[in-house]
Amino acid sequence: MAQKASAKKSLGDDPRFAQAVQNYEAGLRAMQEHKFDKAKTYLQKVVASTSKELADRASVHLNSCNQHLDRVTTQFKNPEEHFDYAISLMNVGDYVSAREHLEKLLKQVPKADYVLYGLAALDCLTGHVEDSLKHLDEAIRLKPALRFQARNDSDFQNLAEDPRFTELLYPDPGAEMAAGHGDSEAER
Repeated sequence: MAQKASAKKSLGDDPRFAQAVQNYEAGLRAMQEHKFDKAKTYLQKVVASTSKELADRASVHLNSCNQHLDRVTTQFKNPEEHFDYAISLMNVGDYVSAREHLEKLLKQVPKADYVLYGLAALDCLTGHVEDSLKHLDEAIRLKPALRFQARNDSDFQNLAEDPRFTELLYPDPGAEMAAGHGDSEAER
């Protein structure tokens, strides 16, 4: 009887086992919240841990996560539907998953103005100002009407005081006219 008590105590005192238990619990919580990417990360750590029993349990849940993730990625009928899903992730604050989906979409449809616009908004929300300006500039070049949408988009409030952002949204019409006028004088 004394041997069993000391064996249990040594398991509880092992920091690697305690970490595996924490990861397992965090993985289960993430699964309950339908955050399968997050759950997968935690459960993979448990599978790689030293606890055989916990690793076996985690691998069952890991398979379930993989099945859910496979279903999500294959259920999109078109890029627009996939984009809507990525934006919904962004709206609930799951920026990591939103970025993964938007980057996947950008590879599929590299000239999609809405994907570039979505990345610009996400970059702004996550503090990546330079990337945000770059993506927004690319999106506006493809679809100038996005300039008007960005003016009223609260996702870009972090850039409101940046002069580069202002230049993107409110280009100087005189500069374009002067450039065009200068070319015609050179031809004379």
